[in-house]
Amino acid sequence: MDYTFLANLQTEFALPDKGILSRVLKKDEHVNITLFGFSAGEALSGHSAPTAAVLYFIEGEAEVQLGEDKINAQPGSFIYMPPMLPHGISATTGVRMLLVQVKG
Repeated sequence: MDYTFLANLQTEFALPDKGILSRVLKKDEHVNITLFGFSAGEALSGHSAPTAAVLYFIEGEAEVQLGEDKINAQPGSFIYMPPMLPHGISATTGVRMLLVQVKG
C-alpha cells in the first residue's frame, strides 16, 4: 500500500527568512498536498484554481482574501475553497500552511 507518513509538519522544513518555500508532500492523479512556508510580509497574489482546495494554517498569522472577503487566519484556521474562487494570502508573521487540492 502506498502511503505517506510525516511525524510533525512543523519540523519538515524551517520557515524561510525571506520569500516563500513549498514542499510537495503527496501528488498523484487524486490529490496534491503541499506544505508552504512564508516569511513575514510575503504574499501570494490573488488567483484562482480549477479544483477545490483546503488551507490549514499550522503556524503564524495571515490575511487571506476569499472572493471579496478578507479574513485573518491563525494557527488552527481551516479554509475550504470551491473551484475558481479568487484567493490570495499575505503573511503577517512567518506562516506554515498546508494546501490540499482534490482532483476529479
